[in-house]
Amino acid sequence: MSEAAETVRSLVPARIDRLPWSGFHSRMIAALGVAWVLDGLEIQIASIVGPTLQRADTLHLTSGEVGFSATVYLLGEVAGALLFGRLSDRLGRRRLFIVTLGLYLVANGLTALSFNYPIFLVFRFAAGMGIGGEYAAIHSAIDELIPARYRGRVDLAVSGTYWFGAILGSLGEYVLLNPRLLPANLGWRLGFFIGPLIGLGIWGLRRTLPESPRWQLMHGQAGEAERTVARIEREVAASGARLPEVDRNRYIEVRAYEPVSFAQVARTLFRDYPKRSVLGATLMISQSFLYNAIFFTYGLVLKHFYGVSDHDVAKYFFAFAAGNLLGPLLIGRLFDTIGRRRMISSTYLLSGALLAFSGYLFSIGVLTAVTQTMLWSVIFFIASAAASSGYLTVSEIFPMELRAQAIALFFAIAQVFGSLGPTIFGSLIGDQAHPDRSRLFVAYLIAAGVMMAAGVVAAFWGVKAERTALEDVAPPLSAVPRTG
Repeated sequence: MSEAAETVRSLVPARIDRLPWSGFHSRMIAALGVAWVLDGLEIQIASIVGPTLQRADTLHLTSGEVGFSATVYLLGEVAGALLFGRLSDRLGRRRLFIVTLGLYLVANGLTALSFNYPIFLVFRFAAGMGIGGEYAAIHSAIDELIPARYRGRVDLAVSGTYWFGAILGSLGEYVLLNPRLLPANLGWRLGFFIGPLIGLGIWGLRRTLPESPRWQLMHGQAGEAERTVARIEREVAASGARLPEVDRNRYIEVRAYEPVSFAQVARTLFRDYPKRSVLGATLMISQSFLYNAIFFTYGLVLKHFYGVSDHDVAKYFFAFAAGNLLGPLLIGRLFDTIGRRRMISSTYLLSGALLAFSGYLFSIGVLTAVTQTMLWSVIFFIASAAASSGYLTVSEIFPMELRAQAIALFFAIAQVFGSLGPTIFGSLIGDQAHPDRSRLFVAYLIAAGVMMAAGVVAAFWGVKAERTALEDVAPPLSAVPRTG
């Protein structure tokens, strides 16, 4: 009988989960977490250059066209997540997180060379595909390689680096959009080269990472899985860390599983795990609508409601992005200690309530550009941890064989809904000299309402996954049930 048909008893998951933190884990997070940095950079640049792209000497877009270009980028993420997510489950995590980074590098570089609006949209879609594919592959790899006791805080911290990218985008565009330094039609183009430069810098590091041993084990490559874990253990030991003994009662028995069909994915998610599917979809949709609606159009809000100049738009993002960056970093540990259900539900509910209150203050005109930014920095300190926990949830509550596809599916569903946000908000802002605050206030209330609804769902259907092996949170489809 071939290895692919045999029942294999393995300690691979237990060996991974008992490892102490080491340089290997830090290197992996640096190499894979860059996907979030790049996406934050992209969205921030798109938001900041929006007013510049409305100028006659650039692409001369309307507010609606600026919003729609953001929607196209998000739809590209949907297509990339669905395509590369399936390939990641079939071909492995490592191959796909190399391919998707390459696609992003090429497409985003070409975006800078766009000479009209249709070409600009084509390249934005392709760049979005690369980033969307990144999410499915990297979250699978991170969760499968990080010890269980660190998984929550690490996942949240990685997702939070989105805002480090946002800060880089703000700093870059603050310089590049300065009319005293560069012509407007050159500055915005140079901004789209920042991401590819970062990606090239991390390319070599990413190529040194191993395949997920869990993926190898579940795909009939038990020998390769053992060798991969042994390589990781040697690297951890070489750093001076002591390797704890492996609990040999934590073994798992598996048979190699055939590639999962779309029908099997649907049955597993919606028949076997219906409550978890509702939970994942709700968390992802709510945070996607909130973030995409506000951040793709915040530059337009600053310009049209507060009279901020195109060049000064960038500086208002610094404190705002810093709050979003610090939230997951400082709160993330609590998701591993207090627990997933309590922390996820409370962060969604609290951020939604505070957003509704800030929207009211905006509608009655008592805020300035500075106080608006300060207030939202506090709100999104909480909302950022909530949004990051949505990605954490969908990446750990479903079986390993379809993990990347589950991430891709819920990411895609969320982005379809979220992609409506920039277009809706951009249309409500409009191009008139004196825009109506009450129209935009309605949109803020909708975004706050969906966040609070997600918090209620998490309170009832949240999954206890803290400090728990992935195989215990959701048994692999290939697992052989223990007898006796």
